[in-house]
Amino acid sequence: MTSGLASLISVARGESPADLILSNAAIINVFSGEIETGNVAIHGGKIAGIGDYRQAEEFIDLGGRYLVPGLINGHTHIESSMLDIDQYARAVVARGTLVVITDLHELTNVCGIDAIRYILNSARRLPLELFLMAPSCVPATHLETSGACLEADELKRILGWKGVIGLGEMMNFPGVIGGDGNALKKINMAEGKIIDGHAPSVRDKELAAYIAAGIYSDHESVSLEEAGEKLKRGMHIMIREGSSEKNLEALLPLVTDKTYKRCLFVVDDRSCADLLRDGDMDAIVRKAIKLGLEPVRAIQLATINAAEYFGLGRLGAIAPAYIANLIVVDNLSEFNIDMAFHYGKLVAEKGKTLFKASKYRGRKPVTTVNVKPFELENLKLVTKADSLPVIEIVPGQIITKKQIMKASIKDGAAVPDIEVDILKLVVVERHRASGNIGIGLVKGFGLKRGALVSSVAHDSHNIIGVGVDDGDIYTGIREIEKLQGGLVVVSEGKVLASLPLPIGGLMSEQPLEDVVAQLEKLKSLAAELGSSLPSPFATLSFLALPVIPELRLTDLGLVDVNQFKLID
Repeated sequence: MTSGLASLISVARGESPADLILSNAAIINVFSGEIETGNVAIHGGKIAGIGDYRQAEEFIDLGGRYLVPGLINGHTHIESSMLDIDQYARAVVARGTLVVITDLHELTNVCGIDAIRYILNSARRLPLELFLMAPSCVPATHLETSGACLEADELKRILGWKGVIGLGEMMNFPGVIGGDGNALKKINMAEGKIIDGHAPSVRDKELAAYIAAGIYSDHESVSLEEAGEKLKRGMHIMIREGSSEKNLEALLPLVTDKTYKRCLFVVDDRSCADLLRDGDMDAIVRKAIKLGLEPVRAIQLATINAAEYFGLGRLGAIAPAYIANLIVVDNLSEFNIDMAFHYGKLVAEKGKTLFKASKYRGRKPVTTVNVKPFELENLKLVTKADSLPVIEIVPGQIITKKQIMKASIKDGAAVPDIEVDILKLVVVERHRASGNIGIGLVKGFGLKRGALVSSVAHDSHNIIGVGVDDGDIYTGIREIEKLQGGLVVVSEGKVLASLPLPIGGLMSEQPLEDVVAQLEKLKSLAAELGSSLPSPFATLSFLALPVIPELRLTDLGLVDVNQFKLID
C-alpha cells in the first residue's frame, strides 16, 4: 500500500485499514460547538475521518467517553515550573497539554541563545509540540542587570528558525508607546509573524499606540473593563490563570457568543507543585466550567482559538488531516484526563505518562551564579527619611502597590517592622559580579522571623531575598552561591531547607516528584516562619520585575514602573 497522503486518503475513503480506531466516542467538535458520536480513524499520526470506520490494526473502545482535542497552552514560561523540559513534559502531557507556546525569555535572560538551543534540542525527544516565540526582551529593560543580551542579528536569526512562529511578549511597553528605536526595530524584524503583547494597565491613547505597532494579544489584564477595552480595539485576550496570577474569575464574563473567538486560556507561570496536584490547562478548563462556562466553549478557548490565533494549522481540532493529538475524559464537568494521544500514540493514561523522558546529552546552561563578594554591612538600608516607599503585595496578583509608609529607623538605617508586616527586600546582581545591590521594603509576606532567598527573580533572575533579619538574608545569599542557584529558607543563621536549581539558576535536574516534595517543604517552612502567602517563592520571584506596575526592586534600586524609572 502506498504511504503518506495517498494512504491517508485511502483510509478516509474506508478502503484501507487505519492504524487505530477510537470507537464509541463522544467527539467534541470545536468548529460547530456540538458533541458528535462515532468512531475516529487515525493513520500515520493524523485523523483520517470521523464516522462509521471499522477497519484498523488496533481498536480502543472509549465506551461513550469524550474525545477532546489536545490542549494548547498559548502563553507560558516553562522555566517557572522549575523543571527541566523532560520533567515538564511528564507533568503537562499527563494533564492533556500537548502543545505549548513559549518564548523562553527567563532562561535566555540568564544564558543567552545557548539556553534556547538546549530546550529546543531536548524537546525534540518528547511527545510535546513546542513552538517558540523569539524572546523580544533580553534584557527586558535598562532598569536591571541581566546575564545576556540578544542583539538584533541574533534575534533575526532566531526568527528564521523552524518552529519559531513569532515575537514573544513585548514587555517594554513604555518603549513601544514612546517609539523607542530598538523596540521598533525588533517589531519590524517580525513583520508577517505574530507579535505577543504585555500591556498591564495600558489604556486609551497609550493602548492605541501600543496596538498600532502591530501587537494583537495581551495576557496582563486584571479587570473586566481593561480586558474589554483591549478586545474592542482588536486584541486577542489571553485569560490567565497561573500560580500567582489569577485572572480567570474576573475576566470570564468577557466570554460571550459574540466575543469568544477573540479569547483564549493561558497559564503564563505555573509551579511544579500546581502542575502535579492541580494540572495545567486542564485546571483552567475545569475551573471555567465550575464558574459557569459551557464545557464545549471552555474547550474551544483551550484548543482551536489558540491554534487559529498562532496560525497552527492542523492542530486544535478533531477533523480529517488534523494531527491526532487527542485526550479522553469521562466527565466534562470534572475534566479529568483518562488518556492522552500524541500523533495517535497513547502517551499517558490515568495521570501517568507512558513515555520515557530521555535526557538531552548536549551542553547544559549551568554555573551561572557569579556574585561579587560583599559584607553583611552592605545590606543596610541607610536613610535620613522618616517615610519610605514600600512595595505592597496584592493577594492573588503579580501587580503591586506603591505605598509611602513610616519606617522603623535604627542607627540611621530602616529595619523590618513585623508589627506592621514591613520586611527587608534585597536584590543582588549575580551574572557579572558587578556588586550591585538593590535594597527596599515590602509589605504582605507576613514573616515573623527568618528569610526566603531565591535565584528566581523575573526577568533578569538576580538573587532576591526577603526577611526579618539581615543576617538570615545574607546566609541565604551565600547558600544560593554554593548551590549555583535555587530556593532557600533560613532562620537564626541556619539553612532550614533548600531546592537546588542548577540549570540557569532556574530549573532542577531532578524528577518532578522530588522537586515538588522539596518545594512543598520550603512552603511549609515559610508558613512556620509566619508567611501567609499560598506561594511565597512565586510571589517573591515577581518583586524584581520592572514591567509590572507599580513598584519593584532590581539590583539597580527601586523602580517606579508607572514612570518607568529608578527612584531615590
